[in-house]
Amino acid sequence: MTTIAARLQRLDLQRSVIYLGFLAIFLFFAITLHGDGFLTSRNLTNIVLQTAPATIMAIGLVFALSAGEIDLSFGSVVAVSALSAAVAMQSYPMAVGVLAGLGAGALIGAINGVLVAYLRLPSFLVTLATMGLFAGIARSMTDLRSIPVLNDTFTGIFGSGSLFSVPSLVIWTVVAVAIGHIVYRNTRFGAHVLATGDNARAAQVSGIKVPRIRLGVLMLCGTMAGLAGLLYAGRLQAAKYTLGESDLMTVIAAVIVGGTALNGGKGSIIGALLGSLLMGMLNNGLILMGLDVSDQMIVRGLIILIAVAVSLRDASR
Repeated sequence: MTTIAARLQRLDLQRSVIYLGFLAIFLFFAITLHGDGFLTSRNLTNIVLQTAPATIMAIGLVFALSAGEIDLSFGSVVAVSALSAAVAMQSYPMAVGVLAGLGAGALIGAINGVLVAYLRLPSFLVTLATMGLFAGIARSMTDLRSIPVLNDTFTGIFGSGSLFSVPSLVIWTVVAVAIGHIVYRNTRFGAHVLATGDNARAAQVSGIKVPRIRLGVLMLCGTMAGLAGLLYAGRLQAAKYTLGESDLMTVIAAVIVGGTALNGGKGSIIGALLGSLLMGMLNNGLILMGLDVSDQMIVRGLIILIAVAVSLRDASR
């Protein structure tokens, strides 16, 4: 008994809670909503498609949090990037629109990164300010109008298309998660990100360019938000200033529930994927149960509280 108790004490709650929670919530909805179509292939595929942009953003946020930083502006970046791409494609080829969308995200990430890495401002306050700044810019870009995306190639690649019957959004998700996981776990950059988040001063002494790492993770966060904006514009075949507005809580919840530590030095790309799917499954199940948006927000808030409590408890050991 003492051996079992010791093993349970050493159990990494943060690492296991996402798998246990995902399985428990899936079984709950599968049983209670069996007659409402929850388990149909169409509904399950729809969950994956709806969570694709959030998963892409979550990958960037894992890198930022693991380096001891945070980005609160990615929701605004989504809107600016989608609108930049849509406006550009009204007058120029698709490639220009894609570069405009990704470039806008990378540029905003670079602005955040320079302010944090070289002016040594807190990332929480910097990105909170730029969140409001670029939300205003998104509203003023098109005078609150929705911009249609009429390029069939773009919408096929970034939204409604498929390859060998696999939806393009699923392909983007799989490719982004695979690349993110490899970079995070098997490259020098990933190791330096974790070292910076674990102890920035020790990382600096050991020769790691800490400011460059901070700039890099925030640029990556902005670029991934830019890609999410393209996916939104491709799937909806339009860009609007409201894109990404409701994603802040969802993405943060997905990343924290997925095992990324709030104080840096630890994270999981696969966990973020499962966390994103968990949040999408929750939203889908609650809608099928007849709950409204306010109830969904309450549930997401409770999940964040539980995940933060587990994260802080794990960090204090």
